[in-house]
Amino acid sequence: MNQNVKPRFRATLSAGIAAGPLPANAAPAPTSERPWPVVLLTALGAWFAAVPLLIAVGMLLGDVVRAGVGPYVVGMLVLGAAVVVMRSKGLPLFVEQLAVPFLLVGGGTLAMGLYRDFHSAGGAAIMLVVVFGLALALPQIWLRVLLGAVAAGLLGQALLPSWEWGRPQASVLLVLHGLLAVWLMALWLQERLVAAAALLESLAAGWLLSTLLGLVWIAGNTFLLGGVVGASEAGAALGWIAGFERHSWQATAIQTGASVLVLVAAGVGALAWPALRQILPIAVALVLAVLAWFMPPLGGVLLALMVTATTQRWRLTSACALTASWIVGAFYYQLQWPLADKALLLTGAGAVLGALACLGHRTAATAPTADNTQASRSAQLNGRGIALLTGTFATLLVANGVIWQKQDLIARGKPVFMALMPVDPRSLMQGDYMQLRFATLDTRHLPLLDSMGAKRPRMVLQLDARGVATVQRLHTPGQPLAPSEMLLELTPKDGNWVVVTDAWYFKEGQAQTWQAARFGEFRVLPDGRALLVGMAEAALQPIAPQQR
Repeated sequence: MNQNVKPRFRATLSAGIAAGPLPANAAPAPTSERPWPVVLLTALGAWFAAVPLLIAVGMLLGDVVRAGVGPYVVGMLVLGAAVVVMRSKGLPLFVEQLAVPFLLVGGGTLAMGLYRDFHSAGGAAIMLVVVFGLALALPQIWLRVLLGAVAAGLLGQALLPSWEWGRPQASVLLVLHGLLAVWLMALWLQERLVAAAALLESLAAGWLLSTLLGLVWIAGNTFLLGGVVGASEAGAALGWIAGFERHSWQATAIQTGASVLVLVAAGVGALAWPALRQILPIAVALVLAVLAWFMPPLGGVLLALMVTATTQRWRLTSACALTASWIVGAFYYQLQWPLADKALLLTGAGAVLGALACLGHRTAATAPTADNTQASRSAQLNGRGIALLTGTFATLLVANGVIWQKQDLIARGKPVFMALMPVDPRSLMQGDYMQLRFATLDTRHLPLLDSMGAKRPRMVLQLDARGVATVQRLHTPGQPLAPSEMLLELTPKDGNWVVVTDAWYFKEGQAQTWQAARFGEFRVLPDGRALLVGMAEAALQPIAPQQR
């Protein structure tokens, strides 16, 4: 906060939720002297003890909770008993944790009756009132945080059936931003309702975490996660700006709103921190606004990040930063965009941010300071600049060296065609590609991968008049080749030997064009080094990609 502004906060909530400051005349939040490992182990013991009891009760009351007013009676009785136990003074930790499953069972039983009689929206709205009542009745801060997260989910569920703005995916995105607006309203009320400040702080923390989780879900898998846990279709729900056509008014409205939220976040930061009122921070905000135009969930997250940072809610700030990083990484899996366009956007944004950072360091170095301090800072910046230039030069050298080798191989290599058996799967991580399998030798005749070291086995190919290759044998060093024979070096892949590669990648949406592929076209040097340069039809005619 601005140091010239009179402090309005004096106490923080317990470390369990790491919430932000409270109003000056608010009562300090209760703290717990129990170490968190003790709480965790006691909770596990209580859950193991409670589960068999709950199963037995469910078997005894099975018919009662399924008909008539049974769900309401049983649910309210179980909830009431759990609240009474958890409000008791001097409550042992084990008994407190033992009451939590009863709280869940009571709420679940009551929800079963409400959803049965009032359908989805009505049941969620009534359960929202019940959750707020439980938050008022229960003194445990960590439970209030959880209840805040549940309340956000219930309000989102209640709003979704009536928010059908052309596409259901757009409804989800709009509802999530509506939940962010409710969270901001709760923070505004917290500063004015002193008696409810602690309650609002806990509920708002859980509310924000639940909303961030929803934004993560709609963004989908982040970069490289799909390769670890498998592909997920959750992110595909967003599609191209929530499923709308490009340049439609709905898509433009969503994109514009996301960029505006980033600019609002910059304004919030500028009001709290004068250092953000300069040209460089404003330029950074403009870059982030451009990114939010292409990644709509990013705008609201950056606004929440700035609000939590300026109010010193640091753990919530960390959660917002992690969510923003996830959303940026999830942009990689938006298959509506060509990979080259996505790379160009992110690379351009990174280059601009890097240039702004260098400009900021240079400006700081030229600011009037003591001679020794300025000399030290200048030397440090010069060292960083040299390291940056050296790394950039080395990267360009290696990349262009590899490119030159491939181009030389294409120019000097002999055209060779090998029959293939492609499979055309769809990969959320890799886009469209063909899985290739060329004819090779029996793996029993090939040397083991770990016994070859830096060497690679080479096959002997027999070429016909058209240049179509047939595998003959494994090459033995020193063995002469016939005039129509040539060598082909194998490549290690997943513990096996393959012919150059096992995949052929192409732009999304062109699978039908490549279904006619029957041969792989290679360029092969006399020493066996080879490169796959294209696909060919049955008549050995090259297949050209579609031009868009």
